[in-house]
Order: sequence, then structure tokens, then C-alpha cells
Amino acid sequence: GAGAETALLLGLPIATLALIVKNIYNGMFIPLLCHKADAYAEVGDTRGIERMHLISGIGLSLTLGIIVTVSYLAGVNMVKGFLDAIPEFIKHGLSVATGIIPALGFAMLARLLINKKVAPYFFLGFVLMAYLKIPVTGIAILGAIVAVVMVNMPKFAASQPAPAQGASHDDEDDF
Repeated sequence: GAGAETALLLGLPIATLALIVKNIYNGMFIPLLCHKADAYAEVGDTRGIERMHLISGIGLSLTLGIIVTVSYLAGVNMVKGFLDAIPEFIKHGLSVATGIIPALGFAMLARLLINKKVAPYFFLGFVLMAYLKIPVTGIAILGAIVAVVMVNMPKFAASQPAPAQGASHDDEDDF
């Protein structure tokens, strides 16, 4: 009931703190669990792999839940004080990483997905968005329609009976 200003005042520092903790968790704790899961995989222990997967997800959710709960109970001044204690070079590094990560992710995805068959569709999507100003949702819907048509065309063509190969009554066959 305090209003949007209060929510924004509390939300931004808490979200920043949660993002920092999430990055630390994903960078330091998840690799340890992955190595442990690899060790379980080498001996064929699927239960161990499942445990590592569950621990990673539950651990992150629990950690973020505790941070948000304690932050809201403590108030914005404590959270801001904690964030102000973080050195500026770390904040700047996180800011740079935040800008690089989406580009890196797109490059990795493009490297996996782009080949001679699908490259024209990527460029078509870019042209539709950049020059014709079609929203991404519209391009995605159009892409889904094209994909369904292309997948079903061979099935449709195969189900059609072949035309009879009888005598042709075309006058141009004489030439």
C-alpha cells in the first residue's frame, strides 16, 4: 500500500544485490556441482546426477528467497549501505559483463544454429524487423507458419497420387 515510488526505491537495490549474489552463485557454486555430477556420470549414478541438478536449482532459489526476504525486512538503507560497500571496480566489471553476456550468448547460439539452410531465414527476420519495423512477435509467428508449411510440404506431396503416364494429347508434342 505504500505506492510505486516505495516499491521502486526498495526494488532496485534488492534486485541489484540479488543479481550480484546470483552471478557469484552461478560462477562459483554451480561449477562445483557440475564437476560432482560429471563424477557421478562416470560411474553411472543417475541418482547422484539428479541430486546435483536439484541442489543447484533449489540452492539458487533458496538463496535468492532469503536475500529478498531479509532485504525487505531490513529496509532500503541497509541494502544501499551494503551495495555502497562494494568496490566501484567490481560494480563496473559487473556492468561491462552484463553488456557483453547477451552478445556472447547470441554469438554462441548463432554459431550453433546458422548454417546454409537457415541463414536466409535469419537475414529475412533481420530485414523484417530492421527495415519493415515488424515486431519480433510477428516475425516469430511468421517463422512458425513457414516452419509448419515447410515440414508438412513433403508429407503433402508424398500423399498425392502420381499423375497417370498415359498418351499425351498435347499438340506441341509433335514438334
